[in-house]
Amino acid sequence: MSDAAAPAAPVVHPPLPVPRALAYMGAAVMLALSQGLGQGFVSTNIPQIAGDLGITTTQASWLMAAYMIPRASLPLLLIKIRTQYGLRRFAEVGIIAYVVVAFISVWISDFRSAVVVQALSGAAAAPLSTLAFMYMLEPLSPQWKMRLGLPAAMAVMMAGPTLARVVSPALIGDGGLTGIHLTALGMAMVSLMLVFRLPLRPVPHMKVIEPLDFLSFVLVGFGFAGLTIGFVMGPIHDWTDAPWIGALLAGSVASLAVAVAVELNRRAPLLDIRWLVSPAMLHLTATLFLFRLILSEQSAGAPRMFQALGVAPSQMTGLFAIIVAASLGGGLACVAWMRPNRVAVLHLVALLLLAGGAFMDAHATIDTRPEQMILSQVLIGFAGMLFLPPAMMAGLVQALARGPQYLLSFVIVFISTQSLGGVLGSGLFTTFINHRQAAHYATLAEQLATGDPATGQAIAGRIAALADQIPDAALRKVQALGQVAQGAQAQSVVLAYNDAYLLTALIALAAATALVLHLGRDRLALRMAPPTNPDPNP
Repeated sequence: MSDAAAPAAPVVHPPLPVPRALAYMGAAVMLALSQGLGQGFVSTNIPQIAGDLGITTTQASWLMAAYMIPRASLPLLLIKIRTQYGLRRFAEVGIIAYVVVAFISVWISDFRSAVVVQALSGAAAAPLSTLAFMYMLEPLSPQWKMRLGLPAAMAVMMAGPTLARVVSPALIGDGGLTGIHLTALGMAMVSLMLVFRLPLRPVPHMKVIEPLDFLSFVLVGFGFAGLTIGFVMGPIHDWTDAPWIGALLAGSVASLAVAVAVELNRRAPLLDIRWLVSPAMLHLTATLFLFRLILSEQSAGAPRMFQALGVAPSQMTGLFAIIVAASLGGGLACVAWMRPNRVAVLHLVALLLLAGGAFMDAHATIDTRPEQMILSQVLIGFAGMLFLPPAMMAGLVQALARGPQYLLSFVIVFISTQSLGGVLGSGLFTTFINHRQAAHYATLAEQLATGDPATGQAIAGRIAALADQIPDAALRKVQALGQVAQGAQAQSVVLAYNDAYLLTALIALAAATALVLHLGRDRLALRMAPPTNPDPNP
């Protein structure tokens, strides 16, 4: 957003009394959890949603794509909507829309209407992340906004999708998804009450929306939508099995290119492309995308591996509860240690913890269960929160260097890119898993076909174990071969995830090495710089 499209100076409000300040921060927690749990309920319960609607899991995956498309693109338009209509109206309209969609979701019973409602849910949830930030920052003094408000908001927002895995089994029970929908509706109604009971203090607003904003938004929205659909459905269809995916991705890139061309030639653009492609912002964007890619190990790794091994969701609730606690612990660590001059050190520690946790996970077997991955997942969850708030603080410092009006703009762009980055990271992670699983299974199947001695012993052991159950020798052999083949399938899954975990650890170590070299270069350049003579008359 350009300087011409925003207020010239921020409004400084007096501090709120402590009880009211705590109320605003509590409202921020409720808004963040409403959005995070809403997203987590969709991604966590795809198989249950498919069964409830009578569709396949492939069809149900479209619901996740429908939800994430507006979550990625709509925040871009919200920059100017907030500026033109003000924070209070922005908050009230946004939360009313969220409650209405949550109410409609309770009555959905067919696939087509579910896709439409999920798209509306994503659109209605888009303002909630921004509102959570604003409510958390509203009562804090300027010096505490970044030190306390930023880590606290990020910790709760990141904990939401994981917390959904903790509460979903209890909410589903034997009653299907009704408990999930009613919980989302209840939290939305509580959020509605809080927004109206605790209004955001007004700031100056002005007319900034222009007709070309909608053209840019449509182009960016189509580009983000194509990327989201491609990276959600691509791994499911093995990419090349569905030619339309390639065409859609090509069209998305072309649409984004046209949007960039339009924005570069505008006086008051929807996005300040020149600022976003500056070296500092490109470095920050690459850092954040790398983080999302590495953290896919936790969101798309362990849960799906355990699901493939037949572990029920209720058996994983303890692990995910501990991950939530570790994430909140990382947020508290940021409150205590985060300073602008410590960002690089915190990132280095986070990358080393991520590498250590992923390397520990790379030794999983078909007998591994959630309790055996607690320590590694705690390291990854803690590291995730140790990484993200300092990175966001660095971006906010750069935004504020251009002017205070860039603060909210950066927050919204950050939320949008993180949503898209999460989808891309999960898609790449799943694609790697699928290819490695096929390769491992082909190797194991070849051992079965060539009469490998170890495989022969395994088959003989299975036949002997089935002797009391199946009298017919031919049937025993067929059953034993089937069990060995099934075991080979499970083994190939675990080996594929181990490869992905190891790759994640290597990427984190490579990033940590690059960071150390970068810090060493900066320190060397500082030492070699000629000394400056202080001005005797400052």
